[in-house]
Amino acid sequence: MQKNSSWPVWLALVLIVTFSSICTAQVQGGESEDSQWFSVDTLNAGLGEIPDEVKRRTPRESVRSFVELTEEEDYAAAAHLLNLSDLSLDEQAEQGSELARQLAEIFKRGEWLNVSNLSGRQDAAIEDTTGQNPLAGVPRRDIEITSLQAGGEAYDIRLGRYQVEGEDPVWLIMPESVSSIPVLYEEYGPSLLEEYIPDRFKSSFGILMVWEWIAIPAFLLFIGLVGWGVYGFVGLTARLLPSGAQSIFAARIKVPMALIVISLITQMLLDYVVSFSAVATTTFRVLLIAVLAWGAGTIALRLVDTIMLRLTRRLVGAIDDTKPKDQRRLLTSLYALRRIIILVTVIAVSVYVLGQIQLFESLGLSILASASVLAVLVGIAGQAVLGNILSSFQLSFAKPIRIGDLVMFEGQWCYVEGIFYTFIRLRVWDERRLIVPVTYFVSKPFENLSVKSAKMYRCLELTLHLSADIQLLREKFLEYAKEEESIVEHHKLLCYVTGQNGTAQTIACYLMASDPLSGWTAEMNVREKLMAFIRDNHPDWWPRDVVVISHEDIARGEVQSKRSSPANSSEEIPENSPKNGSEENSESPAKK
Repeated sequence: MQKNSSWPVWLALVLIVTFSSICTAQVQGGESEDSQWFSVDTLNAGLGEIPDEVKRRTPRESVRSFVELTEEEDYAAAAHLLNLSDLSLDEQAEQGSELARQLAEIFKRGEWLNVSNLSGRQDAAIEDTTGQNPLAGVPRRDIEITSLQAGGEAYDIRLGRYQVEGEDPVWLIMPESVSSIPVLYEEYGPSLLEEYIPDRFKSSFGILMVWEWIAIPAFLLFIGLVGWGVYGFVGLTARLLPSGAQSIFAARIKVPMALIVISLITQMLLDYVVSFSAVATTTFRVLLIAVLAWGAGTIALRLVDTIMLRLTRRLVGAIDDTKPKDQRRLLTSLYALRRIIILVTVIAVSVYVLGQIQLFESLGLSILASASVLAVLVGIAGQAVLGNILSSFQLSFAKPIRIGDLVMFEGQWCYVEGIFYTFIRLRVWDERRLIVPVTYFVSKPFENLSVKSAKMYRCLELTLHLSADIQLLREKFLEYAKEEESIVEHHKLLCYVTGQNGTAQTIACYLMASDPLSGWTAEMNVREKLMAFIRDNHPDWWPRDVVVISHEDIARGEVQSKRSSPANSSEEIPENSPKNGSEENSESPAKK
């Protein structure tokens, strides 16, 4: 009986759950329907009947209809594409046409509007076949057409989807955007100059108006003349300044300074004198931002270079290995700092330019979606450049070479004159310049003659006759070597016989020089002095060839009785011939 009595309770619970589900479904259905549009009682009741040429079903159709109507100067019909609900009925009739005209001017001059980029769907849902956009397929009831700056503030022009009960939803310019039209018109409306342009020149011709095709070349010519004047003025200033870092800096900033002045004057003219159509204005503003950023960055880099030049001249002087290695290390660190500043400046300028022209908004999603592909392409295409950049930083921090070091690279004496991002500049002893890629340089063995000290042993060799007096020659070498200022550590001067053969001996003289180049000069000077001493005082020390003219030893007088014999007639026989070598004590060396 207890079991049977519980069924009314279960029946009540089922009815409650079912009723709650039905109510929830109804509420959810109402919320979903309201999220697709804004429900209103009336729309622009003060404007009268809607003309047939007004199309408002999709965002693309609404904006295209507005542009076509305003180009035909039918502003009364174009006003039906604005939501004037914040105005009274009388104000709608009075101000609707004027607001439509002002918005048309804003579209022409504010930003280049591409109607094809707007959604062609009634619900404005995003279509994304890749499935990467999380909002794909979700209906929208308001979308942004464009965002414009006026007085330092951002104003959005947005479309909203509205439905009057019993009618189809339509897309109109939202009331918040309509209220900002007067402010934007003050910023982007026609300039004072346009008031004097005849109406026949204001008709469209292609993407620009007729008067703009005439005004833009004249505009470019004017700012070009201004830039040329600034270039000449800065050049004249550089010539008038005293020679030094100031004149060098002024001479190197002529071009960036001219471009900066051009960009500022152009911006001022566009703001206060003349305003072109959106396509021309947008192009000008993008170029002006890029030029201004490039000019400022270039001047900053020129300033760094000038400071480095002044420090180099004051602290280091000439770039060679005669300077202490601490000064050469400082100069190398300064070059590394320069490259870091260049890298930071380029990144900062690039980010600024891209941020100002708002490329991140349109390209951000695409870049993120294809980041792996871009990384592979950049890695392959820029492998050599990136390798050189990384290698240059490695050289600057590890310092196997320093600015001013003397290196032996591929058989040539070179001074390291500069370490840059992608190459190293080497100054050869004959003032030629070798431009070597950094990765190529570090992949080849090289000899750094200045890595520890600039001092270097030099060796000069003389080949003399066996009869040369070595002691006398040694004394002369010591005397001549001590006369050379670049020869240091005189206790390390050495002179020895290092080799000999049957007719000559090799004498090697060693000396220590303060630096390799001075050591080379000192070696040449000492060699010349030794050769002059031998030539003037002991010419018999020069090596000479020896021939045999007789098989008898004329030194012992054994040949006198046989000189007339035909068998022993004078005949030149090489000293090293087998016959000569087989008859011992029967040879007589003689001068050739």
